[in-house]
Formats: sequence, C-alpha cells, structure tokens
Amino acid sequence: MRRLNVDLADRSYPILIGGGLLARADLILPHLRTQHVALVSNTIVAPLYLDQLARSLVKVGVGVTPIVLPDGESHKNWDSLNLIYDALLAARCDRGTTIVALGGGVVGDLAGFAAATYQRGVSFIQIPTTLLSQVDSSVGGKTGINHPRGKNMVGAFWQPKLVLADTDTLRTLPDRELSAGMAEVIKYGLIRDLPFLEWLEANMDGLMARDGALLAHAIERSCANKAEVVAADEFETAKDGGRALLNLGHTFGHAIETGMGYGEWLHGEGVAAGTMMAIELSHRLGWLSVADVDRIRALFVRARLPVTGPALGAARYLELMSHDKKVIAGSLRLILLKAPGQAVTVADVAQKEIVAAIESCCRG
Repeated sequence: MRRLNVDLADRSYPILIGGGLLARADLILPHLRTQHVALVSNTIVAPLYLDQLARSLVKVGVGVTPIVLPDGESHKNWDSLNLIYDALLAARCDRGTTIVALGGGVVGDLAGFAAATYQRGVSFIQIPTTLLSQVDSSVGGKTGINHPRGKNMVGAFWQPKLVLADTDTLRTLPDRELSAGMAEVIKYGLIRDLPFLEWLEANMDGLMARDGALLAHAIERSCANKAEVVAADEFETAKDGGRALLNLGHTFGHAIETGMGYGEWLHGEGVAAGTMMAIELSHRLGWLSVADVDRIRALFVRARLPVTGPALGAARYLELMSHDKKVIAGSLRLILLKAPGQAVTVADVAQKEIVAAIESCCRG
C-alpha cells in the first residue's frame, strides 16, 4: 500500500493506494466520528463493490445505510442530491454520520456536496473506483452538481477525511473510462511534471494494457502532484498559477460536455479535446513548436482519447466558456503551456486567436 498526505493543517488527510483495500475496514475506522456511515454509490458500481465494502464495515461494528443513485453525468443534479438527503433523513442520520462515496467522479461530487450541506456539514470519505476519480476528482475537496448552463457551477469546497483508492476496482473499468482517466494523468505531466510526462510516453502501452504496477505508479504520481497543488492553493485563489493550473483543457472541455449534453462526452474525453485546443492556442502564441503539438497529440492518441472536439461552432464555444468559473470581472482566464511541463494562467488572449484554435481542433 502506498500512502500520501494532503497537507492542510488540521484538515490534512491521507491518500491510500493499493489492491484489496475495500476489505480493509481497519483503514476507515480511525476516520469515523461514530459507528455509522451512509454509503453512497450508483447502479453500476453498487452491484460490484457495495456489498463487499458494507460487509467489511459491519464486521467491525459499523452500521451502514446504503444509498444507490442512478449512474451518469446527466444525473449530477438537484434530483440526485435530494435522493441522498431523503435517504439520510429517513435513516435519521445525525452530525456524527460519515458519508462515504463509493464510485467515480459523479458519485464523489454528489456525496461530497451532500456532506458539505447536510446539517451544515458532516464528515466525508472518498473511495474512488475509476481511474479519473482516483487521480483527480477524489482529491482536493471540490464537490458539486451541474447546471444546464454550466458544469460544476453549484457546489462547495469540502475536504474528505480519507481517500482510499483500491486499484483492484480498475479491473472492471470499461476501456472508455480507463482512457478518460488517462486524460487527467497526462495533464499532470503537461502542467508541472516533465519527467512524469516522459515516463508516460515510455509506458503508455503498458498502462493501457492495465499493468498493475504501472497504474499504481501513475496514480501515486498524479495524486502527489495534486496534493502539492491543493496544499498550496486550496480554494483556487492564487492570482497567477496555483490550483487553477489543474484546469488545463477544462474550460474548452466543459464547453464540450455542456454543449453536447451531459454524459454524451465523458469528462476525460472533453478534457483531452479541450487540452488540444489549449495546446493549439499555445502554439499560435509562439510558445509551443509544431513538434511539441505533435508530441502531445500522439500521447493522447495512444491513450485512445479524442484530439478534436465536436463542431459546435466557435460562437457556441465562446458562449459556454463565458460561464466558466475562471471568468473574473468578465475576463476569461485560460490555462496554457509555455512549454511541456510548464503551465501558465493567461487572461489577455485575443478572441480571434481563441476562435482560430477552436476551429482548427474541431471535427469537419
């Protein structure tokens, strides 16, 4: 088992990574306020892993209230959030209850937002079961739901007490979901960790073949990068760089997800295509060479990710991007690359350059 720590003073918490962790209730017990958890999952993950986790908890005297949500990004909304509230109230859950998220990013965001708001805040544990959630969404405390006009527009920062990433759950992960998670893995190399980017280039074929040791290393390195960024800028308030750099490709990618309808494109797919738009824009600004662009595109292709976005039209992209959370005082801040491994925040890019980058990276 590998162990990392997110250093946030009295709200610090461990990230545990390894196989067979769902059976290790002893790892969860120290982080519970009382002997009761509300276990939130979805209709895909629950049949695979909910009983296994619940049994391990019950064996050590922990009561479990299961809450199973519909699956998919299209259900990351008020209706699903209210299903959690209804179940918590029906089970008479109090402030001592810990909400445990067992699933991917949607489950984690919904359960985390419920934890942040139920009775003004209860404890929360993340048990991510997808690659994307293990390397990104489970770490850092961002929770929330989507709005028809924008992704993740309603939510709260609410740090978990523990992140428990059981790599065995990746064995049942669909190939498309594995690729989607790899988009966030590649992101860390692009924004701040050039040696990791080079390692990914050397090992991508093994990662896509689900080599356990390679995946464990990629998860650990990704989480280590995110933990460092979150510890330095928890609430994404740094004016230059900081936690915002983790959003490389996300402004474009969220526009794709919203514009196509939640669930049509997986989050990682939108991030991959959106990152290529950011890369193209970085090239047009003179920061990246043609060779850099080709190098990054080739890595996404090897991860079986899209490198072009849907033809929504540049005007529609710009409209959707105007609702991005990184818009401040009407100014859109974009995360671009000065070089592979070196991301920057830019707020003064000419609109014509943004349009040109979008149009060059959209399908026919």
